Amino acid sequence: MFSRRHPFLFFILVLAALGTATTLIVSAMVAFTIQRSGMGEPAGDLPRVGIVEVSGVLADAKAILEDLKKMREDESIEAIVLRVDSPGGAVAPSQEVFRAVQRTAETKKIVASLGAVAASGGYYAAAATDGIVASAGTITGSIGVIMGFTNFRELLDKIGLTPVFIKSGELKDLGSPVRPMQPEEREVLQQLSDRIHRQFIRDVAEGRGMDFARVEALADGRIYTGEEAQALGLVDRLGNLEDAVAWAGELAGVQGPVEMVYAREKPFSILEAILESRWGEIFGLLFQGRPAALMEGAY
Repeated sequence: MFSRRHPFLFFILVLAALGTATTLIVSAMVAFTIQRSGMGEPAGDLPRVGIVEVSGVLADAKAILEDLKKMREDESIEAIVLRVDSPGGAVAPSQEVFRAVQRTAETKKIVASLGAVAASGGYYAAAATDGIVASAGTITGSIGVIMGFTNFRELLDKIGLTPVFIKSGELKDLGSPVRPMQPEEREVLQQLSDRIHRQFIRDVAEGRGMDFARVEALADGRIYTGEEAQALGLVDRLGNLEDAVAWAGELAGVQGPVEMVYAREKPFSILEAILESRWGEIFGLLFQGRPAALMEGAY
């Protein structure tokens, strides 16, 4: 029998199964009560600094705008930190967040904390804050605009399909993927890209209090580390989220420790709880075939 041939591994598997069952039961009982600290009544007497997250691709700014509005209208929130972990996204949502941050900065101090990546539209959103904090290795910058098209003309020719369009304007099918792009069409799109690029540079220059020409020289689309960005004036300080929270509190005149309050509560996940627990580590080691590595501190 398996239990006789591998008693240690059998014991570990049984123990893991019991632990998983216990975790699932406890998780089910507290699924509606365990949450990351969110908006509501203060948990203690500490001053509160609100955290608004900008994460993932910026395709829709609605939730971020709501969070910023909620934070700036909450009298218990002394200052705000915009936690940015985004590679960018669409132009308009990035500009919407930028404007919302500007409006927020009129009534409350707001500091940006840049995570792993805060580039392009992610940096755009942070540029309107009162200060920017990044890690030395944060990927940021990428002040530029890109438009991409895939042309399927040759593929359609091979399979014998001929698209037909009826249009009322010469440029109505601008960027069509089923025919070659004409020089005049490319020029129209290049001009559009250049205009949006200038808007980006203008807003960064305004938000950062930098000269337009200075930002323009840095805005060729390249990315910078947080350390490089600080040297170039795109970032103010090097540090993590806690450093940004402390700085926001200082700017608001708060002395001492503060309570971090997230604008949006994190949904509880049973799977996440298991993976973050010791049982998740045990499962990982077992699937790697390394039961001997279960000792504390082994990797």
